[in-house]
Amino acid sequence: MTDIHTANVTRTTLRPFGEVVQAPPAGGDLRDIPPATLERWTVESKVLVLRGFPLLSKEDLIAYGESWGEILMWDFGAVLDLVIHEDPNNYLFTRGDVPFHWDGAFAHATPRFFLFQCVSAPVAGGGGETVFSDTTEVLRRAGAELRARWDDVDVTYRTEQLRHYGGEFTSPLTTTHPVTGEPVIRYAEPLPADRYLNPLDVAVTGVPAEETEEFLADLSARLHADDVCYHHEWQDGDIVVVDNGALVHGRNAFRGNSSRHLQRMQII
Repeated sequence: MTDIHTANVTRTTLRPFGEVVQAPPAGGDLRDIPPATLERWTVESKVLVLRGFPLLSKEDLIAYGESWGEILMWDFGAVLDLVIHEDPNNYLFTRGDVPFHWDGAFAHATPRFFLFQCVSAPVAGGGGETVFSDTTEVLRRAGAELRARWDDVDVTYRTEQLRHYGGEFTSPLTTTHPVTGEPVIRYAEPLPADRYLNPLDVAVTGVPAEETEEFLADLSARLHADDVCYHHEWQDGDIVVVDNGALVHGRNAFRGNSSRHLQRMQII
C-alpha cells in the first residue's frame, strides 16, 4: 500500500547514481515520510537528495534522527556545522579539498547513514561540491583477480589524537555492506602534512613494499573515475541522506571566497 505522504513526491534518477525526491507542489515536511521508506530509498540510490522540504531546527533534526536509530555523538554534540573558519584547526573548515574517506573511521561506531542540511550553498561556480564514489561499482569493474588481491589487503591509519578523534587503527580494504551484503571498499586517502591540517598517514599490508605506491595510485584512479562518482552541487535547502556503507566521499575545493554552511548528523 502506498503511503499517502510519498505518493505525491516526484522522484528523479541522477547519474551515475543517486535520486532527487521533490516535495509535492503544495509543500511537505520531511517528517511526513516514514524513516523506513527513506532508509530503503537511500540504500537503493546511495545518495538521496530531498528538495522542497523546509529545513529542521537542530533540535527537531536530532529528534528526527532518533526516529531512524542511534545518533553518533561527538564532543560538539550530534550536529556538526560545516562552515569555513578564518583560523581553522581542522582541514574540514578550510577552503581546500577534502580527499575521499568514510564517516566514522576513528569513531566507536560506523554510521549507517549521514544526513546533511544545506543552510546556505556556495555561489554558482564557487566549488565546494561534495563528491561521492560508489565503491560497489568500483569492485564490480575491478575483475576477479584484482578483487581477490584487494581482499588480502589491510590499511592502517594514523593521525594525532584530538579529544575523541584520532589515534591508530587498522581496517580491511574490502568488507561487506551492512544491509545488502554487497562487497564494498573502506578506504581513506592520505592527508600529507605539507597540504592538510590534521595529516593522516596510511600504511598498507598485503602488498609488497616496492609496489605500494603504484597500488594506491591505481586504487585512487579507480575511485575517482568519472563514471563511478556523483558530484553534488549544493542548493540552498538541500537535505541529502547518504549510504555510508556503500560510498566514500570528499569535497572539491572552493573557488575564490566562496563558502557554504552544511549541518551534518550521523546515524548508527
